[in-house]
Amino acid sequence: MMGCFALQTVDTELTADSVEWCPLQGCRHLLACGTYQLRRPEDRPAGPQNKGGMEVKEPQVRLGRLFLYSFNDNNSIHPLVEVQRKDTSAILDMKWCHIPVAGHALLGLADASGSIQLLRLVESEKSHVLEPLSSLALEEQCLALSLDWSTGKTGRAGDQPLKIISSDSTGQLHLLMVNETRPRLQKVASWQAHQFEAWIAAFNYWHPEIVYSGGDDGLLRGWDTRVPGKFLFTSKSYDEHILLWDTRNMKQPLADTPVQGGVWRIKWHPFHHHLLLAACMHSGFKILNCQKAMEERQEATVLTSHTLPDSLVYGADWSWLLFRSLQRAPSWSFPSNLGTKTADLKGASELPTPCHECREDNDGEGHARPQSGMKPLTEGMRKNGTWLQATAATTRDCGVNPEEADSAFSLLATCSFYDHALHLWEWEGN
Repeated sequence: MMGCFALQTVDTELTADSVEWCPLQGCRHLLACGTYQLRRPEDRPAGPQNKGGMEVKEPQVRLGRLFLYSFNDNNSIHPLVEVQRKDTSAILDMKWCHIPVAGHALLGLADASGSIQLLRLVESEKSHVLEPLSSLALEEQCLALSLDWSTGKTGRAGDQPLKIISSDSTGQLHLLMVNETRPRLQKVASWQAHQFEAWIAAFNYWHPEIVYSGGDDGLLRGWDTRVPGKFLFTSKSYDEHILLWDTRNMKQPLADTPVQGGVWRIKWHPFHHHLLLAACMHSGFKILNCQKAMEERQEATVLTSHTLPDSLVYGADWSWLLFRSLQRAPSWSFPSNLGTKTADLKGASELPTPCHECREDNDGEGHARPQSGMKPLTEGMRKNGTWLQATAATTRDCGVNPEEADSAFSLLATCSFYDHALHLWEWEGN
């Protein structure tokens, strides 16, 4: 049996487009959510008038708010507990660094002011809070659209610098260096990568001098940052499909899977590396099994497809917590291949008992160990409910090996536009 079970819905007040679980050991119970709200002049109270009695024209304002939540086992009704909110410029993307920097977890934000912000996680009296650390404006009059850290795989060479790649609304890519002793940002290079908005940029984690980008010109491109501005390859694709590539041969994808929605974000499972989570806007979110695609060049299998009415799913992420479901109330579950209406999400609750945290040693960096063999690249081009009676469960933040996790259960979060909602889910696979 497979299915998604709604555990909690949080009203984010502004439309939500980015959600990220912290990957670092001891902090994996923390979840960050970013929002983006366009406020037009007509949405504001009456403004000042000039001498002729005509209202002064004001520009549109992009508002944002950063939320930090803790997955908390002391609250059996709402396991996601808000621990911080911070008003910012509208947030378009954010990523946690996969390694601690100067002893702290760092969260990077790409915002509508055209800046990359670094925030440092520090302990507070009751939990943790994010405090500003460094900020760098990419260009004048642009929006920062995405960012990625060069630290996405287990371990890195001692002399390998810590870098960020970012993209903006003018179609440019920006390579940034992070000073680790006194964390601050420095621009290394910028170049024109796309004719229109460059919506996404990402590192090849096994070869961090190589980056990939996708833009509103419908192109996927590869770049060698040692020779910025000269692309390695170009692939044209803008068709609501997910493409799986072998990075050793970028002439043709290994697999091409239609998902019936613009693909805004894709995330590999931190432990089960054949599972891919996709935020597909009006088509909701999907979970794909890419095992046969990797091994036999077959189309990936869609294990779960779930939509919510009147919403666009922009953010999705797997939790790094090891999630063990102890009992199930199947009468409240719904099939993985069917969408549900808001009414379907309402029900009485016998609620989870989440987050039981322990701190055991791992590889020292809090990472899942990568599978050997091929390193796939995925490409996606974008284009109220309360509780289900679901589980009694425990979670752990200890260990990094897939065999330590119950292979049947995973915890994930999604967020969406229009219904301004953050959803917490349990997914049951085979």
